[in-house]
Amino acid sequence: MAQKRIFGIKNDLGLGINAIKVLQRRYLLQNEKGEVLETPSQLFRRVARAVASVETKYGQKGDVKKIEDEFYKAMSRLEFLPNTPTLMNAGTKVGQLSACFVIPVGDSLPEIFEAVKWTAIIHQSGGGTGFNFSHLRPQGDSVKSTGGIASGPVRFMTIFDKTTEVIKQGGKRRGANMGILRVDHPDIMEFIVCKSKEGFLSNFNISVAVTDAFMKAVKRNSEYSLVNPRNKQVVGRLNARKVFDLIITNAWKTGDPGIIFIDKINRSNPTPGLGEIEATNPCGEQPLLSWESCNLGSINLSKVVKNNKINWKKLARLVQLGVRFLDDVIDANKYPAPQIERITLANRKIGIGVMGFADALIQMNIPYNSRKALAMGEKIMRFIQLEGRKTSQRLGKERGNFPNFDQSVWRKKYRNLRNATVTTVAPTGTISIISGCSSGIEPLFAVSYVRNVMEGTRLQETNHYFEKIARKMGFYSSDLLHEILGNGSVQNINKVPKNIKKIFVTALDIQPEFHIKMQSAFQKYTDNAVSKTVNLPQTATPEDVRGAYLLAYRLNSKGVTVYRYNSKPDQVLTIEIQDKVSNKRQIVADSEFGGGCEGIVCPH
Repeated sequence: MAQKRIFGIKNDLGLGINAIKVLQRRYLLQNEKGEVLETPSQLFRRVARAVASVETKYGQKGDVKKIEDEFYKAMSRLEFLPNTPTLMNAGTKVGQLSACFVIPVGDSLPEIFEAVKWTAIIHQSGGGTGFNFSHLRPQGDSVKSTGGIASGPVRFMTIFDKTTEVIKQGGKRRGANMGILRVDHPDIMEFIVCKSKEGFLSNFNISVAVTDAFMKAVKRNSEYSLVNPRNKQVVGRLNARKVFDLIITNAWKTGDPGIIFIDKINRSNPTPGLGEIEATNPCGEQPLLSWESCNLGSINLSKVVKNNKINWKKLARLVQLGVRFLDDVIDANKYPAPQIERITLANRKIGIGVMGFADALIQMNIPYNSRKALAMGEKIMRFIQLEGRKTSQRLGKERGNFPNFDQSVWRKKYRNLRNATVTTVAPTGTISIISGCSSGIEPLFAVSYVRNVMEGTRLQETNHYFEKIARKMGFYSSDLLHEILGNGSVQNINKVPKNIKKIFVTALDIQPEFHIKMQSAFQKYTDNAVSKTVNLPQTATPEDVRGAYLLAYRLNSKGVTVYRYNSKPDQVLTIEIQDKVSNKRQIVADSEFGGGCEGIVCPH
C-alpha cells in the first residue's frame, strides 16, 4: 500500500499531521529551493548514524551498526528523542548538537561584545543561551577609561536581544535567551519591571537570582544590601518584602520575571571547585558553568505504559539507551567555540528527561491533581535517576570517567562515572509535537485547542486518548469537540461522564499547589532542574503568585515560573472562549509549549 503524503512529504512512519508540519518547517533537510530532501524515517536514520559513528572511538567497530539500529528504532517509534539541534544538525555540515549554553558576560566592552558574538554563532546553529548580567556595573556608575557613565545591565541586554532577532537561528526559528540578575544588584528594580513594556526584550525570558539570605529577609520583613559588582561595595539597602512584592506583581501581570533559587542550585553543583553556577539555559532547567553546554533527550512515557501499568523493563532499556546516545552526542558534536568544547568534554553533562507524563497518567487512570500522581511522578524519576546513574557508571568504567571527576562531589561516592550530571526535565516543546504526546511533565493544556506554530501556522489538536475513549463509550460527536474547543476543559460539559472528567483535567483545572508539588516530586530525583509552568487562571491574584513562590522555595525547587492566562499578547497555545456578554471570542493562551518558555521558542 502506498504511503500517504502530507504537505508533499512521504509519511513513512505514520506520524500525525501536526508532527509532519513541524518536521517540514524545521527538521527535514531541504535543498536551496526549499524542497524537502528526506522523509521522517530518513531523518531519524541520519541522526542515528551520525551519533553512533563515534562508537568506533571506544572499540565498538563490529557493533556500530547494531547500536545505530537501536538508536533509530527508539526515535522512529517515538520512544526517545534528543533535543532539537541534534535532530536538525546531526549528519550535516553544521553538526552543532546541543540545545543549552551559558555564556559569561564580563564588565568591559570587549567582554560584552565577545559574548554577543558567541551568542550569534550559537543561535545560528540552533542553540539557546543563558546569561547572568550581574557582573555589569550599574547604570550611572563611573567608567574610568572614558570618563563617562555606565549604561547598566538592562540596556546591554537589548544588544543581545537585537542580535537574536537578526540571526533567527538560520531562518528555522527565533533564538531563545535567559537573562538573570542577582537580587542584590543595584539595578534590580529596573530589571524586575523591564518586560512590562510590550515587545521589550521579546527574545528573553528573565529571572531574578534569589539567595537564601534574601528569602530570610523577606520572611523577617527586613532590609538587605545592594552591592556594586565593580568594587564589591554596599551602595544601598532595600526592604526585601517590597522587592519580593514587585517580582510577584510583575510576574502576575506579564509572566516575567521568574525566580531561580541560586543557592539551592549551587548546593547541587557537581563541580564546585570549578566555580559557581550563575545562569541557566532559556527555560531554566539546565544550570551550567560559564561556557558550558549540555545536550538533552526525553523518554516518551506514554510509550511505556502497558495494561494500565508502567513497563519498568522497557523504561530501563530506554534510559540505558538514552544515556549512551547523549554521551555519544558529546563526542559527535561540532562545538561553536573552543572554550565551550573544553569544559563540555571535561564535565560531559547530559540530561535525560521525560515527556508524555500526563498521557501516561491518563492511560493508568490517575488524575494529575492527585497524591497518586505525585507518588507516581516521584517513583518514575527516581527509577530514571538510578538507572541513568548506573549506566553512566558502566560507561565510566568502559570509556573513562569525565575528566573533572577527581574535582567533583562524586569522587567520594563512586569509582566510575562518565557524566557529571545525568538527568534534566525539559519542556520538550517541539519534540513532544513530533511524538504526539503531552509536553514534559505538564498536565494537558486543554482537551482540544489551537496551537500557533512558526510564522502564523495554526494547528488544531484534540487529545487522542480522549477521542478514543469518547468513541468507545459512545459520547463522541463533532459538536462535543466544538464545545470543548470553546474553553479547553471538559469539567462543565454534561455529556462527559464524571469518571472521565477526573482523568482529563487540564492546566487550569488544577490548583497551583499541585503544579508546584509535581515539580518538586520530579526535582527530588533530578540532577539538574525541572522545567514546569505554574498555570494560573486569569482571575488569579498576586497573592496566588506569592503562595506559589513560597511553596516552591519550601519544597526545594530550583526555580519557579508562573503564567496567568491572558497576561501575554502573543502566545502559542490558544483556546477560544465565548464571551456571553458581547458574544465575541476571546483568545486565552498558554505559555510557549508550557514549561517556562514564555513568549520565546523553546530550544528542545
